Amino acid sequence: MGEDKQVSVTREFFGPLYPYIVNDDITDVDFDGRRLWVTDCRNHRYPIEEESLSPEFVEEFTKRVANTVSKPFHKQSPVLEAETDTLRITVVHESVALSGRAICIRKSPPFVRLTLQKMLSEGYCDQRTHDLIRDCVKKKMNLVFCGEPGVGKTECAKYFSQYIPKDQRVITIEDNPEWHYEAIAPGSDCVCLRISPVMDYTKAIKTCLRLNPKWMMVSEVRSKEVCYLMEGFSTGVRGMTTLHTDDIRKLPDRMINMAGGEVTPERMENDVYSFIDCGILIRQGLRKDARGGYKVRRYIDQVGFFTREEGVNTCQLVLDRGEWVAEDLPESLQAKLGSSEEAEEEESEIFRDLGMVAEEPVEYGAMQLEDMEREFMQKVREGVTYLGKGQEQAIG
Repeated sequence: MGEDKQVSVTREFFGPLYPYIVNDDITDVDFDGRRLWVTDCRNHRYPIEEESLSPEFVEEFTKRVANTVSKPFHKQSPVLEAETDTLRITVVHESVALSGRAICIRKSPPFVRLTLQKMLSEGYCDQRTHDLIRDCVKKKMNLVFCGEPGVGKTECAKYFSQYIPKDQRVITIEDNPEWHYEAIAPGSDCVCLRISPVMDYTKAIKTCLRLNPKWMMVSEVRSKEVCYLMEGFSTGVRGMTTLHTDDIRKLPDRMINMAGGEVTPERMENDVYSFIDCGILIRQGLRKDARGGYKVRRYIDQVGFFTREEGVNTCQLVLDRGEWVAEDLPESLQAKLGSSEEAEEEESEIFRDLGMVAEEPVEYGAMQLEDMEREFMQKVREGVTYLGKGQEQAIG
């Protein structure tokens, strides 16, 4: 997409789709070639029977999108993609979409849909679960939000990222603008990196580590960039990311598969248990409401913690199927978390005494960074984890 070419969110551009585009309660607008479907923020998906998109409008809309982003759309190029700051548009040609030309418009507004009141009232989680994840953020743990596509992993991560103090530098890395961190945390120290043909995830993560981050937020890890993500976490940078899996206990295997042959499976597995602290699984399914009835809802299904102590890797679930399965948190976790009162008191003391004073940044020259990268690659070949210049941790 050209830098100065953006889809215009106007009634002229979107025609009969416009009312659903500007409605903040609507999260997705889809046309399957026959009917128009929408999904609202309560996870209800339903057809708009009174709105029939004519073939003429579908053709004109497609041309407008293609012309705006200067991309071809025909049998040889059957997928057209475009976006705005808050919309992601995908059109699939009828030569491969047998039901007819398909349109998918995904919305990512620059605000957080979740609130504590909404989470509690709709059965998304209970107060105890909310406070546990909140305290994990306050204690600077690394979190991975898991789940199937479309369950709201990024939305959950966006909500809990609000508990990061504003003076701690946050770097977001994403291919489509969804986090909008500068909007949901106004006044924060934030740099937003965008994935592009000249900046892939691996390069973006490496660049992030040169920007003096306290937190690294990667919208989604999909492939070999997971190696650099784990390397960043090993240096002490804290972070959040999302990942597709249906059980947090499968997280190590998923990351091993994504890494491919870049590192040994044993090393990646040990790194996961060493540097990932908490896994949160979001699921969509039937949940009982306050009246005892059942509705389709999104909810936090699992919360678990990864530890590696004395060479032993452990994943302990404290929440499973939306229910608490552990009365007491692991001792190692209790030591990290302390009490919530301690966390709040510690935070208030910091801001009362220091205000918004950030830690003094460490500046590295280009030659030093190149030396560190060469040392990192050498440590990978030797089968050890690089923890900084002159430091290493053996595997096993």
